[in-house]
Amino acid sequence: MPGNATAWSVSHTCCTFPRFPMNPDPSFLASIDGKPGLLIDFLIVGGGITGLACALALRRIGHRVTVLERLEEEEISRLANGGGRLPPNASKILFQWGLEAALREFVVSSPGVEVMRYDTGDLLGTHTWEEEILREAGGEYLFYHHGDLWRLLLRVAVDAGADVRLGVTVTSINGDDCGVELSDGVVLRADVVVAAVGGSSGLRTLVSADDKCLHDSTPVHCRLYSLFVPSQVMLQDHLLAEMYIRPSPPAFLWLGHRACALGNRVVSNRFVDKYHFSIVSSEQKGVDGFLVHLWVSDYPRSTANENEWIRPVDEADWEDLICHCEPRLQRLVRGATFRASGPVKIEPQLDNWVHHSDRVLLVGAAAHPLPVGSVQLTALCIEDAAVFAKLFSHLTSEDQIPAFLHAFQDLREPRCARVLHSERCNLTFRMLPNGPEQEERDSAMRERHARGISVFGSGGGKLTEQWDQLKELFGYNAEDEADDWWVKWGLLRERAKDRSCELEERVNISVLSAQLQAVNIRNDDDE
Repeated sequence: MPGNATAWSVSHTCCTFPRFPMNPDPSFLASIDGKPGLLIDFLIVGGGITGLACALALRRIGHRVTVLERLEEEEISRLANGGGRLPPNASKILFQWGLEAALREFVVSSPGVEVMRYDTGDLLGTHTWEEEILREAGGEYLFYHHGDLWRLLLRVAVDAGADVRLGVTVTSINGDDCGVELSDGVVLRADVVVAAVGGSSGLRTLVSADDKCLHDSTPVHCRLYSLFVPSQVMLQDHLLAEMYIRPSPPAFLWLGHRACALGNRVVSNRFVDKYHFSIVSSEQKGVDGFLVHLWVSDYPRSTANENEWIRPVDEADWEDLICHCEPRLQRLVRGATFRASGPVKIEPQLDNWVHHSDRVLLVGAAAHPLPVGSVQLTALCIEDAAVFAKLFSHLTSEDQIPAFLHAFQDLREPRCARVLHSERCNLTFRMLPNGPEQEERDSAMRERHARGISVFGSGGGKLTEQWDQLKELFGYNAEDEADDWWVKWGLLRERAKDRSCELEERVNISVLSAQLQAVNIRNDDDE
């Protein structure tokens, strides 16, 4: 039913924001390679980073998009207090979409990382992102408030023409009917339904029959503790101020016994303050500060349900956690105004991302979950959006829809599997228990630092292997992958279809000619 899907006439809470005031590059509305020959309706279930990125990417090429998100903006702003990272493979996509200037308002560009011991704070070495690598990757390594990126994508998606509805609960996805049912019983239909729900959402099981990867049944690998320290606290403590006031602030990585931590400076979203956009969390509105993630294997077991995110974490648990940390980490935890904790799980991808109807697709964490706190967590969401829109930029007929949905999984599945493997190796590397392997790692870092070279990089060994993995991940170009598929397989399929139609037409002409000839012969016989 391309172009004729049920109209979005049902009255629900919708986003009606003022026009985006930052005057972003008009290219964010430009087509990728010209508008598709056929424009269709998409329903996106889930208005997180994945859902909004997909909405924006699809609107850039003209498709009609409605996003349904269960939470209101105030709830999302309150929950989205954590920090995130945009590695070069993700930041370059947003730059290409014309969002670089807007991103610069609230991201911190990282020049590298300092590596220290978790228990003592002793410096093991430093690593600087090589300009050549970043230039080839086409992006930068950026840090941000999660809520800031969400609000940016929300407003740009709405400004691009997406119908984003907050406070709307989807209770069921009907793949056979290509529609969703809302909590009030209303049913909405489209040409394609995209489920951009979380890995723990029950809606994903309505799309895929796989149940082996259900979130709750996966054991907890370790626990992530997330916290935010305001700039005022950082500047009033001489130990913390030294980390905070550097003109080009690096990331700080602590390696410990079955534990590790990562900290980085963040800045407030100045365009939100300047233009008084909607609702911003009172805890972080206009506040610069320092974000810290701690991964701990031997965490306090007082948590009632270790599968849940908890805020606030019990004070006794925090004290228990930091008793083995170096003094700066202890001060960061005690000075934090926001603290939360959640489970880290290593979940495999689902086997099937496409519903058997070939009209419903799982994307993001619903299809390929990553452990919380992963370097590539947000990046994979943005890559999904770029690949998905690139494929549907070639849409000319309804019968291409199944091929594009399956092509999406074929393209993204191996990439996401490599990323999951890398993230798991990275987490293991940073949390090595004290022993020979940990001592070898630390000694290699100290030796490199003494020679004045980066702790990761050329020279062989496990440290080089870690850097080689990161370089491969950073250099990935999502849209190029989709382009390659179209050239190698998509065009071939279309040509084969054209030849089939041409052959069928020739056969029909031949049959018709034979029938006419037979009629003429009978007429001659009658005469």
